[in-house]
Amino acid sequence: MSTTTLNLSPELHRYLLAHSLREDPISRELRETTLALKNAGMLSSPEQVQLLTVLARLIGARRLIEVGTFTGYTALRLALALPADARITCCDVSEEWTSIGAAHWARAGVAEKIDLRLAPALDTLDALLDDAGEGSFDFAYIDADKTNYRHYYERCLRLVRSGGMLAIDNVLWDGSVINPDKTDADTEAIRAFNAAVHEDRRVLPVMVPIGDGLTLACRN
Repeated sequence: MSTTTLNLSPELHRYLLAHSLREDPISRELRETTLALKNAGMLSSPEQVQLLTVLARLIGARRLIEVGTFTGYTALRLALALPADARITCCDVSEEWTSIGAAHWARAGVAEKIDLRLAPALDTLDALLDDAGEGSFDFAYIDADKTNYRHYYERCLRLVRSGGMLAIDNVLWDGSVINPDKTDADTEAIRAFNAAVHEDRRVLPVMVPIGDGLTLACRN
């Protein structure tokens, strides 16, 4: 029993991964390739991504949105975990980073499940609202520029069906959210976003201390 969240030491974190992570060879290769890049900090942790795959399965997700794809690790693992008829719409602006993922998606045999749209995410989300309509998706994962989180969230909330789920990364922002000396635009945006989701009666939210903090919001 515990009344607080456990603080993981490096040793305990290694134990957690050793006893829970199931990562196929191509996903592991992509993660290791990404960790060698200068922007490696943008990569979602493997245990967090595995949690997303479990949640997506639990709600029977077939249509998913990812806002911020980077090198495609999360998209790859979701595509591998979900049924053959599942489709993931990935929003990103970088051909350089997403091309790394695309090569691994092809090798893993899931490229046909992933619809990569290279454009500003707000443009893509607006197009999805026009074309597919509200409530046409089951699951959305937001992990992109923080100052637009509220805008991404509002659009994804319209796109996700009742009973569907939104997952939002970096909500603890390496602890900066409680540091009064941190007043940069990204930190302030995340603080405002967290406060808004906490009060949003359209969803049932929970903030999970995994990775850099993950908010899960079930659509009412």
